[in-house]
Amino acid sequence: MKAYILILLLCLSPLASAIDSRQFANPEQQQAYEELTSELRCLVCQNQTIADSNAELAGDLRRQVQEMLEQGKSRDDIVTFMTDRYGDFVLYKPPFKLKTGLLWVGPVAFLLLGLLAIVLVIRHKKTAVTDATIGTTPEKLAKIRRLLDEGEHS
Repeated sequence: MKAYILILLLCLSPLASAIDSRQFANPEQQQAYEELTSELRCLVCQNQTIADSNAELAGDLRRQVQEMLEQGKSRDDIVTFMTDRYGDFVLYKPPFKLKTGLLWVGPVAFLLLGLLAIVLVIRHKKTAVTDATIGTTPEKLAKIRRLLDEGEHS
């Protein structure tokens, strides 16, 4: 039984290393650290913040943020440093620039194009139906009605 518990604890020990506790001299630095690490993207994982990631690079970035905060750097200084070094991709909410404009405008543009396509298809179908019924004479309508009636009886 003790062997099973020991094996379980050994298996869970890598998970314990993911816990990252940083202590600061004042609560403002602690809050700035938590905000920054939740706003910066892990460049290895890409769908996680550096606060959530267990990647080695994320740990290095957390340490870098901590050191810069302890040196008295402002939040803007740290964000500028990270974007200069890694580009706007390091930010979960990249600023609106010419380079990132497609990221911000693209989804809305695709939605509008999809809606426009739906409207055009519906209009085309309506005009096709009305065009088909406009050119029919009463004789043609009677013949169509007779053919439909014969099809129901067979």
